Amino acid sequence: MASIVQFQNIAKHFGEFEAVRGITLDIPPGEIFALLGPNGAGKTTLINMLMGILRPTSGELRVGGLSAFDHSVEAKRMIGYLPDEPVFYDYMRGREIVRFVGEMRGLDSETIETRSASLAERLSLTDAMDEFAENYSRGMKKKLGLMCALLHEPALVVLDEPTNGLDPHGTLVLHDLMREIAAAGRTVLFSTHLLDQAERLCTRVAVVHHGELAAEGTLAELQIRFSAYTSLESLFFRLTETHTESTAA
Repeated sequence: MASIVQFQNIAKHFGEFEAVRGITLDIPPGEIFALLGPNGAGKTTLINMLMGILRPTSGELRVGGLSAFDHSVEAKRMIGYLPDEPVFYDYMRGREIVRFVGEMRGLDSETIETRSASLAERLSLTDAMDEFAENYSRGMKKKLGLMCALLHEPALVVLDEPTNGLDPHGTLVLHDLMREIAAAGRTVLFSTHLLDQAERLCTRVAVVHHGELAAEGTLAELQIRFSAYTSLESLFFRLTETHTESTAA
């Protein structure tokens, strides 16, 4: 099956600091794929390169077979993106923001209204859609950003630490939406440091530490490969500890 995302020997340097070092990953459609790693591991840098916010120092990044930079407009049409801290125009109401995003995505008014009403209801945001975004709590802004990311039903949904700021109900709804996206043959790529969520949700995971790929595969493959570790948590800590020791050496 052709990959929806390909990181091919991707590196990113900021001066002498190597934020990402030679990462290669192929992510096929229909998966929930997690980038795992401690703070500063390089997860957000990888996502920022995928979104065209940062350009790799070297390597190639493709979305749906298209270069994320040489064909950036076409590639971005396939993506719905939720940053860790979504930012909106304060003088716009929630409904206006969603309508603006939908129109930018080429959706007609009826489609925007139907899809946004369904998402707002599921995310318990219906009563707030006529409020100004500046009055939203952090969790409400996260939900509004999720609505905007999902509105055009993209082939690839990219979520950077998506549960930060969400209450338990919002987290549960998000997880249900992620499963529904994958069941429809689309792909979810998300970064997290919450290992229990990754273990419950993911088809495959990649553990990133100090900008390098420490391990990648399905949970079953990783359990076979690292048979001494019975949980993703124990494997994660062992991989990052080992990687830290080898880097220091």
